[in-house]
Amino acid sequence: MRAGLSKVGVYAAIFCCLSGAFVVAQEQPLKTLLVGQDHRLSTSLNGDWHYLVDPAGRGLYDGSGKVRDSGYAQNKRPVLVGERNGFEEYDFTTAPTLKVPGDWNTQDPTMFRYEGIVWYQRDFDYQPKADKRTFLRVGAANYRSYVWVNGKRICDHEGGFTPFDCEVTAAVKPGKNFVVIAVDSTRLADGIPGLNVDWYNYGGLTRDVALVDVPKAFVDDYDVHLKRGTTDVLTGYVHVEGGAEGTPVTVRVPEAGVSTTVKADAAGRAGFEVSAKKLDLWSPESPKLYKVELEAGQDKLSDDIGFRDIRVDGTKILLNGKPVFLRGANAHAEAPYRTGRVSNDKDVAAIFGFLKDLNANFVRLCHYPHDERMTRMADRQGVMVWSEIPIWQHISYEKPEVYAKAQAMLGEMIRRDRNKASVILWSVANETPTNDARTEFLTKLAGEARKLDDTRLITAAFLQPHKVGDVHLMDDPLAVSHALDVVGMNEYVGWYSYLPAQADDVKFQLPEKPIIVSEFGSEAKIGNHGDKSQRWTEEQQVDFYKHNFVMLSKIPQVRGFAPWVLMDFRSPTRNIPLLQDGFNRKGLISEDGKKKQAFFLFQKIYKDGSEGKAE
Repeated sequence: MRAGLSKVGVYAAIFCCLSGAFVVAQEQPLKTLLVGQDHRLSTSLNGDWHYLVDPAGRGLYDGSGKVRDSGYAQNKRPVLVGERNGFEEYDFTTAPTLKVPGDWNTQDPTMFRYEGIVWYQRDFDYQPKADKRTFLRVGAANYRSYVWVNGKRICDHEGGFTPFDCEVTAAVKPGKNFVVIAVDSTRLADGIPGLNVDWYNYGGLTRDVALVDVPKAFVDDYDVHLKRGTTDVLTGYVHVEGGAEGTPVTVRVPEAGVSTTVKADAAGRAGFEVSAKKLDLWSPESPKLYKVELEAGQDKLSDDIGFRDIRVDGTKILLNGKPVFLRGANAHAEAPYRTGRVSNDKDVAAIFGFLKDLNANFVRLCHYPHDERMTRMADRQGVMVWSEIPIWQHISYEKPEVYAKAQAMLGEMIRRDRNKASVILWSVANETPTNDARTEFLTKLAGEARKLDDTRLITAAFLQPHKVGDVHLMDDPLAVSHALDVVGMNEYVGWYSYLPAQADDVKFQLPEKPIIVSEFGSEAKIGNHGDKSQRWTEEQQVDFYKHNFVMLSKIPQVRGFAPWVLMDFRSPTRNIPLLQDGFNRKGLISEDGKKKQAFFLFQKIYKDGSEGKAE
């Protein structure tokens, strides 16, 4: 089932362990999602948006909990003189403004801890173009969004970290227009993530907003990649939304001598396979990108794509046929220096500056899809990426409607970043409980990921294995199954359990697969110094890692390190005054960009390769 056909429905089904039968969720209409939108001409709607806070939800929901299309969505003004008829108790024209993209928590001090509904509004001038379709693109809005243009309800979206495109062709008009977006950041028991998360729940229109014009028949999705087992054959497909069967589709890669024309089938899909000149394969040492040009009817689009092969061989990870060890870090989408959600080029450049200074070739973009700027930069900088949907610990695994949400988020993540050479791992979850409902849920989801993209590795991060006798055994049925190619292990030996020196003698029994130490770390406040036995000091953090390296060196299938975490980040669960002050302090770097002693430890070992083996 191809995600994104706007006129086709899809059924999300999940195996229910309790009943022993498939339960089918309500049919979900697929919506257009423009791949490569950041390479199209667009009209930016970034900037100042008026906002109103709606903590009781009376502006958005009626008495039965249904979304109201009247009220704030109509962008009316209160009557100041005359009859009561038409009386309104809101006014966007006199309301304050927030910057978009951006979270509201760090822009308005009164809303720092606010979770709930905020209404956004802005006016814009627009001239609809003949023979064009117009989409409103929202890069991400946390968590549920409802969109009206000129008072007409356009679309809804659930999920705080993936883009959505709403067609507004019939709603926009020549001249003055307005858009109203209600964003509700309320955490839900049946949301993804659920109620309890260890990162800040930044609300708002956190990524770019734009209007995009495309021809009536247009390229909405494509996949251009290196054919398995070759170094000079490109394959994939281009999908033409609204195109007739037989529409010619041309794929060109001028630098590689590629030019081929194929025809779309009745579903708008045009598959292709074409020989190329000898390609320079993408790698951290040589992150080569090629200009790929796509043409279908009146639509033309180009993208910058690297070509490489990633696979596993026993316990090895092979990049372009050669064993590779992943040396990197976890990174939250927390803006350096100012905090808040990453939302601009400056934020991204700072994070990748830290990674390159660390000598990293890898980053785990936890625990949700990050801004597309991050994966674009990873492509250019030669940094391999682990990308993850926000299934974090406990959600309602037994509910088909929750699986449908996970499936949608997975599809949006993969669809957006399928053509990014840097992305080598799709992760379906982090630190989930072990029970039958969860295992069936994630096994099915891993299968969906493989169906959507069989060119990458599928993984998940697991909690520290449980102790059996004198070893820590990872016998989680998902970890040992064929559903996953690579296993991530989160372990905090020496911080949440044991003392750092005791890690030397800890033994593990893990699946015979490539293992990435997807999290390990201890907390240290920048500038807090003392003996290595003193918790919260930079010296203790270094000692923790040194003993962990002794422990991990005894696991032959370890193929990557990702310390938790690159930079201190805000978390509502970290409440030790003077030490945490609302931040998780496991960063190698403080939130204001100061490097701790542990940073320089990793910088050295990543440079000289003294820890970790590719085979």
